[in-house]
Amino acid sequence: MPTETRSQRFVDSHAVEAARRQLIGLAEAERLAELLGLLADPTRARILFALGAVDELCVSDLAATLEVSEDAVGYALRVLRMAGLVRGRRNGRSVCYRLAEAFPHEMLEHCLRDLLAISPGAGPRSTL
Repeated sequence: MPTETRSQRFVDSHAVEAARRQLIGLAEAERLAELLGLLADPTRARILFALGAVDELCVSDLAATLEVSEDAVGYALRVLRMAGLVRGRRNGRSVCYRLAEAFPHEMLEHCLRDLLAISPGAGPRSTL
């Protein structure tokens, strides 16, 4: 554990140590940043919210819901599927998607919606 140097002045060294104990490692932080980066795309973020609202949606239904092209939905779903966030199920000639079994639904409903509400320029609470 690093020792305090002259350039480091802690107001509450116990709090600093407690915070350090709760930190995730650099590799985990990089992986988390990569996963959260998936939400940086509006189509991917909206797909997750749409799939969180229902059991599953086919590509064409997602495109209609989001009012974007099926190509845009297909690409976004490919990225989300490769990250393990969604699962597909063939239904005849189409594929229906749902959130992965262990997907943290609470993240969508509480954390992400609350982030939208407190971010600058948020205005009234969004109903995504």
